Parts: sequence; C-alpha cells; structure tokens
Amino acid sequence: MHSDRQLLYKKSIALLESLIAIPSFSKEEQGTADCLLHFFEQEGIKAYRQGNNIYATSDNVSAQAPTLLLNSHHDTVRPTIQYTRDPFLPAIEDGRLYGLGSNDAGASLVSLIAAFCLLHKKMDQWGWNLVIAATAEEEISGAGGIESLLHDQEFIDRTHGCFLRQQLHPKTAAVVGEPTLLQMAVAERGLLVLDVVASGKAGHAAREEGDNAIYHALAAIDWFRNFRFNKVSPLLGPNKMSVTVIDTANKAHNQVPSECHFVVDTRINECYTFEEVLTEIRQHTSCLVQPRSTRLRSSMIPLDHPLVIAGQSLGLSHYGSPTTSDKALIPFAALKLGPGDSARSHSADEFIYTAEIEKGIDLYIDLMTALFTSNAV
Repeated sequence: MHSDRQLLYKKSIALLESLIAIPSFSKEEQGTADCLLHFFEQEGIKAYRQGNNIYATSDNVSAQAPTLLLNSHHDTVRPTIQYTRDPFLPAIEDGRLYGLGSNDAGASLVSLIAAFCLLHKKMDQWGWNLVIAATAEEEISGAGGIESLLHDQEFIDRTHGCFLRQQLHPKTAAVVGEPTLLQMAVAERGLLVLDVVASGKAGHAAREEGDNAIYHALAAIDWFRNFRFNKVSPLLGPNKMSVTVIDTANKAHNQVPSECHFVVDTRINECYTFEEVLTEIRQHTSCLVQPRSTRLRSSMIPLDHPLVIAGQSLGLSHYGSPTTSDKALIPFAALKLGPGDSARSHSADEFIYTAEIEKGIDLYIDLMTALFTSNAV
C-alpha cells in the first residue's frame, strides 16, 4: 500500500509538471485538455471531452445513488511581468515545484485526479457515483467551463442527470479543488459587478453652464464608500462595495460632462440575494445601476451536510472564503478544499510544495472514504 501511494504521488507531480509546461490561458486550454485525456488513457480510464473540459465517471453510474463531483480547473491567468523565472518551465527546488498554475489550481487538480484513479472502481461496493471534471475558463468565470459541462447533454446522459435533477439525492455534492491550506471553505462571497452612470447636463466650463455629472457621481461614490448593509455573516462578514473605475466620455478640458461612469465591485455574503442588494442600492442613489452579470452568487454548503461532517471527522476546520471560484456556478452543495495557499495565486514565481500535493492526495482519499462509508443522510 505504501509503495502504491508513493507511485501515485510521483505520477501526480509528473502530471502537474506536464501541465505547467503547456500554456493554458483561459479559452486557450486545448493543450492541457489533450494532456489530461492522454493521462487518463494511460491509466486505463475512459475520459470524455466537451470543449476543453475533460471528465470521467466511475463504472455503472446509478440514477438512484448519491453522486460526488470532483472538480478543479486547468486554465491559468497570464503571468505577471514580475516573474523572475520561466513560468512554463517546471522546476523543483528545495521541495517547491515552481510554475504558472502550480498552486492555482494545478496541485488541487492532480490531487483530485489521483484520488479518483485510486477510488473510482470501488463505487459499486460503497453505493456511490464518482465523477471527475477538469474544467476550463475558471479564471474568467467563462461560459465554456463547469457551467457548460453540467448542461451538456452527453454529460447529462452519462451521469444520468444526477446533478440537475429537481430532487437531488441529499448526499450529492461537489469538492471544488482550490488552494485553501487543506481546510474547508464552506461559504464563498458572491461577485456582483455594477456599471453605474451618473447623469448631468453638458455645458461650457468657463460660463458655469450645465450640470456636472462628476459631482453627482462623487455623491454616489461617497454613499457606496460609507453605506453598511445590516446583515453580517458569521462566516463571510459584511457585504463589501468598492468603487474601482471612474471615467467620463469627455476629452475636452472645458466641457462640463453630461455623464460620469464608474464601476463598483460588490462582494455579497450568503445573507442577501443579488436582487435584495440591487434594490437597496437603487433606493439610495439616483444613478443608473446595471449589473454586468448575476451568475456568481454567494454560496454555502450546510454545516450538517455529510461531506462537511466527513471533513470534521478528520479534524478539518471550516471558514468563509472571500474569493470566488467555480463553486459559485455549481447548483448544488459544494465544498472548496485543496492544497496550496490562496495568497500565492496569481503571484510572480508561483509555486506549490510537493509535500502539499502528497498531503492533498491523502486528504482527498481520506475525506471520500469517510463520506462513502458514513451512514449520515
């Protein structure tokens, strides 16, 4: 057993090195998708491709059984100019594996794949379905990632619609692999990006004509800066609104602008729906407020869900995550959990400790074993 696990570690680290060496920016993940398909083939596992999403299932998927989805992404952001080493040259030094995407979220992905490879043949004896999905476009919350896969007809047929039924099996859930220091992120803030327009009237600056839209925008920005929503989450804290962009269409210094545009980055806790937040904002400002998207909603897996209970049985702590992931796009209970540190994500000279990958594999295997052997409903 010890030698089998050591081989699993080596294969996983080698897979991650292969993925690092292939540029896989969001919407450009063809190469890493090919690499992942090849890996599953070498392991004797039938995998399928939908766009740049790669997935596989345990044998004999049952429509009546609970299902666990293992999901992480293989796309990356573009490397920052502050890199001092080649972001696509994997290198292990002093126990660190360097390379773009190593921490976010390559380590989680290869650890989940390792756990799937070890356990997928045991699902019949445990009465579970197991699905692994290595998905695209997570870094841009793109429509071609996990959301597209879950609604793909071939995927639905192969999983017997286990994830999109109105009446899900109460144990059905997902593990979303992201760097969480191997602790359970049970809740996640929603992201609501607002385009706001303050209106005035154009005029000549020298003659004090018009109605300056910038001044209306400043009053609204002051409200966004100081307003506090009443409901504070014990896991995620208060809602947060940050004005991040401001501009006018004016290029002439002597023209009073008729419009001023600004952007508000709004992070929402699980106590509010997006509709409630928008209603509150529109009641307090005369500006035109339009959300860019309402897809990335806040989410929380109940603390009494069998998956969380399984994690607690292993001594894992739980917290609310300030960052957004594909967990927001999964329409059923999902737990964010993985090796690595979110603070390293998108940073120059990104790395993961190889020991973190080994611990991640062990934890995923232990977590799934605890879940599959539990009698909790």
